[in-house]
Amino acid sequence: MDAMKSKLPASGVTIFSVMSRLADEHGAINLGQGFPDFNCSPDLIDAVTRSMREGHNQYAPMLGAYPLREALSRKIELLYGRRYDPATEICVTAGATEALFSTLTALVHPGDEVLLFQPAYDSYGPAVQLSGGLPVFVTLRPPEYRVDWDDVARALTPRTRVILVNSPHNPTGMVFDADDLRALGRVLQRTGAVVVADEVYEHIVFDGARHESMARYPEIAERAVVISSFAKTYHTTGWKVGYCAAPQPLLMEVARVHQWVTYAVNTPIQRAYAEVVGRDPSCSDVTAFYQAKRDRFLVLIGESRFRPLPCRGTFFQVLDYSAITAEGDAAFARRLVLEHGVASIPISPFLTGVDPGPVLRFCFAKRDETLEAAAERLRQV
Repeated sequence: MDAMKSKLPASGVTIFSVMSRLADEHGAINLGQGFPDFNCSPDLIDAVTRSMREGHNQYAPMLGAYPLREALSRKIELLYGRRYDPATEICVTAGATEALFSTLTALVHPGDEVLLFQPAYDSYGPAVQLSGGLPVFVTLRPPEYRVDWDDVARALTPRTRVILVNSPHNPTGMVFDADDLRALGRVLQRTGAVVVADEVYEHIVFDGARHESMARYPEIAERAVVISSFAKTYHTTGWKVGYCAAPQPLLMEVARVHQWVTYAVNTPIQRAYAEVVGRDPSCSDVTAFYQAKRDRFLVLIGESRFRPLPCRGTFFQVLDYSAITAEGDAAFARRLVLEHGVASIPISPFLTGVDPGPVLRFCFAKRDETLEAAAERLRQV
């Protein structure tokens, strides 16, 4: 048999798997991969169990359980002012990653360009490449990681099909403000591109800032697929349920792909999410909870040689380690596990052709005792 030709020859195992496996092998405290080490609400577990007992155990409709789509439609209208028709403009997916994959597969054709802001979450590039698209990068630079919209305008070409935005931004913690959305609106006047918006951290925005969803801005929303997830908001990363909202012509194209990827998503979990979304669409407790986690982590590492960069959203804190070593980020991240027992995520896997600088990403979605133990080790570095 001839050697198989890979569709993703440059892609190895994701950095999250690499660092989590290294943490497990060496008994390190894992502040790398972005998942909580605490449980979700007992009320949510009870809602799933109740849904199972009530017999909601068969396939949901392809677009998602209707009570959840209704709850999401009301939530988005309440928070962001745009109504998406639950019957035709919302699709529930197997996590935000599937939503992104199905959306990019639906929209991107061979030779199309997709504008990505790097550091870029590591699933974006492969999804573009599998559709035959060409990633085009605009680089966000530390310490603020703000978008230079002049760079964006220069990167546009007649082949630009999608502009993929992510706010709050993983891995940097940058958050778009209203000026960014106005600038994006001006950029869109120059192109026929569609916006794909990864907003999975929509409820984790700090210091009184407002999440600037693409759904808030009619001129953007009319040509945008807005993607979010329940995983980060409800501490349920293992349940893998997300969704996308878009005007009907766009949403139906996404659904054409979604039906052949997963078709339907876990029914009792969808119905449980419908209950909690309906009860508290603003999720204000989540915002306060994670800001307290961020602030606690910053206090704990205050006497270390790590220097925090601005974190305005997500549950990740980027730390500058230039006062410690001149090593590259991947080498230092590995040594941090082996010699000090703390796992982080290097930024270099999120970049193409750019030096990340001396920074690592740490997840603070952990119990206080976990953060305290990790910080004690980091203070010794």
